[in-house]
Amino acid sequence: MDWRLPGGVTRMILVRHGRPSEEMKGRCYGRLDVSLAPEGHVQAQRAASLLSQVELHGLYSSPRLRALDTAKRVAEGRGVGLQVEEAFREIDFGLFEGLTYEEAERRFPSLYAEWMAHPEQVRFPEGETFSEMRERVRAGGRALRARHPGQCFALVSHGGVNRTLLAEALGMADRHLFRLDQVHAAVNVIDFYGDEPVVKAMNLEP
Repeated sequence: MDWRLPGGVTRMILVRHGRPSEEMKGRCYGRLDVSLAPEGHVQAQRAASLLSQVELHGLYSSPRLRALDTAKRVAEGRGVGLQVEEAFREIDFGLFEGLTYEEAERRFPSLYAEWMAHPEQVRFPEGETFSEMRERVRAGGRALRARHPGQCFALVSHGGVNRTLLAEALGMADRHLFRLDQVHAAVNVIDFYGDEPVVKAMNLEP
């Protein structure tokens, strides 16, 4: 990846958090504040190393601990402050939060079946719909781009947030969102020529 920024281009770098703590494996977690697993800290450091030569004019993070812990690694040794942005939190699973997928299926069989068939259309009880998350994430992305015209900035958040912003750049329908893989600590790059996005890199594994 050539990290030199062409003149007049606004570059958005999207980083997914590292692997979360092991007790969350196989569970729904969006709103839950989950820390990184030991492997997640290693992944975060690798992502930071990958971006070590990139000049950042802004560094932002979701408020969730797993994203903040990852972003702090990226921030180390840089002259740019880390700012928390509520818009980029992961989707709120409501009453699904903390449940295993098997528990969610037993407690909410009809809704679970709908979620598996049409994940972009479900409203989680006492939580969010994907369209609600999509609108806050896209609005947040526009705000950051307006804050950094002609500059490079990074956002550390979640798989769902990254997919939402990448899908917007690619003009993908919501139902195709999960065609975009996002490994833990993945790095993605979108360049904006005015309002026209060009995806330069996606799902880079540090």
